[in-house]
Amino acid sequence: MTHPFPPPQIQPFERLQASDGLLINAERWRKAHEYHRQRQNTHYQSLNQPGIVCGLGVRPIPAPRQYEAKYRDGRWVQIQPGIAIDVMGNLIVVTKSYDFPIDLEVASSEPLMIYLVVSYVDPDELRSRQQRDIVQETYRIDQRNSTLNPSEIEICRILLEPGQNSISQPADAFYPGYNNIDLRYRRHAQARPQALVRMAQVSHSDDGEYARNFFNLAYLLQSIEPLYSHLRGADEPNEVSLSENIQEYDLLYLTGKQSLSLNNFEFESLKNYLNSGGTLLIDAPLDANALIESTHALAQQLESPLRPLTEVQRSHPLRTKPFLFSALPIINQQLIQLFLGGGIIFVVGDLASAWGIDREFNLPRLTIRTAQELGINILNYAWKRRQLIGLQQEDNSGKW
Repeated sequence: MTHPFPPPQIQPFERLQASDGLLINAERWRKAHEYHRQRQNTHYQSLNQPGIVCGLGVRPIPAPRQYEAKYRDGRWVQIQPGIAIDVMGNLIVVTKSYDFPIDLEVASSEPLMIYLVVSYVDPDELRSRQQRDIVQETYRIDQRNSTLNPSEIEICRILLEPGQNSISQPADAFYPGYNNIDLRYRRHAQARPQALVRMAQVSHSDDGEYARNFFNLAYLLQSIEPLYSHLRGADEPNEVSLSENIQEYDLLYLTGKQSLSLNNFEFESLKNYLNSGGTLLIDAPLDANALIESTHALAQQLESPLRPLTEVQRSHPLRTKPFLFSALPIINQQLIQLFLGGGIIFVVGDLASAWGIDREFNLPRLTIRTAQELGINILNYAWKRRQLIGLQQEDNSGKW
């Protein structure tokens, strides 16, 4: 799995070598200025990620009068002026309002998601017969019903119902419905995090409790950006088994109550994952004796016995980075215990149960925040461990 906003390509820059008597022609002039443009774009790509800078609002409008009657329906929107920056670092400047028709048809009985996007247009790539001294960089607005091109910036999305339904503003901007303008998923230009952390839950169907904290994993990933901007969580956690390709994940989360039982293939897959820098977080409730005993046995089998956090250095990153912990969090009125060894982090005390909103709305805010901060320490440790091990392996160029 690649980063949605990858860093620039690793390649050298070439610039014009000036000397007395150098003849300046159009090609050399272009090269001289292209060098500065590439440096600027690469600088932006290295430190930032694409998105909307300002403006580019969207509102429904009546069809403009200059169009024929057959095109004058209720599916017109107006895109307001604004600025965005694309994945290559190009500025997209929309200087005036732009009227746009939503003319994609819903071909089935199911609703269709439509995306309005804007992209940069290089005037050098336009076919123009006119030769001008000054050309204007411009943009293109399109509608999509599938995955967006990486160079496109989403302006809004609309879930269209079958039939000729009018586009409208939602009654509640946080919960748009069918045929409503949805602005919730717009990305904003901002500083690039050091890494995008990917997390997955390990499924083991012989244990009916393995998925009980799954939705809380999403809460943890969502908490990373506001609490620790150097990291960013992937949009949603996935669910995998140890028999699948697990190498793309920085952290695997496993919970339940039953004893762990891995076949030879699953054991070798997990061993390779841990040796290549992956981290396995096993989160056991206090009464999950079978899971607790089998976790210690698994660590012994992997030749990495688990040690309590109290026995490792006081400066260990699980205790200090980015958040400082002396005592560990108290969950359900019990102090959790933490063990580690060989890429396995073992928590006894059901830590993930406090990463999100409980059904009864009883968890104090301080408990949730403290649990999330320890969770971010675990994610940061998993990312850093993978980075340090990966940098010692062949062909690690461009790794995050």
